[in-house]
Amino acid sequence: MRRAIRVGLILTAITAASFGSQRAQAAEDTAALGKALPEATVSLEQGLTASEREGKPISGKYEIEDGALQLSVYTARDRKFTEVIVDHKSAAINKAKPITEGEDFESAKAQDDAMNAAKISLSSATAQAVNVNAGYRAVSAIPAIKNGHPVAETRLTNGTMVKAVEQKLD
Repeated sequence: MRRAIRVGLILTAITAASFGSQRAQAAEDTAALGKALPEATVSLEQGLTASEREGKPISGKYEIEDGALQLSVYTARDRKFTEVIVDHKSAAINKAKPITEGEDFESAKAQDDAMNAAKISLSSATAQAVNVNAGYRAVSAIPAIKNGHPVAETRLTNGTMVKAVEQKLD
């Protein structure tokens, strides 16, 4: 019995430590993004529009990748998905690579389903979210189906605060 309790406590401690490290990593990522974002002259909305050459934008986000700021947009064309890297200073497409497997592929399928049910584009929904939140800029826009309706969760920042808003797409 004592051994079972001890094992349970150890597992609880490991889980708590893992959760704590995930939260710490998320806070560190948010801080790094907040520090790098002012160098971006291209808005998320502009990046979504620029990526249309590769297909319909189905999600987009600013992120830190290999220590550098990156604007990543997922696009869809005929149920084929592409990750488009948009230059955050010029809106030129730096790279486009197919998404063919794994978690990114599953996410892209779900995002495509949401955007296929949408009546407005992701860039328009993102612009609306920014317009009603003066002083904020969008850092990510991810669509989903909630309660049978397409919505986009847009994360916004004003440089010191981050908030998420949900925008209807139908």
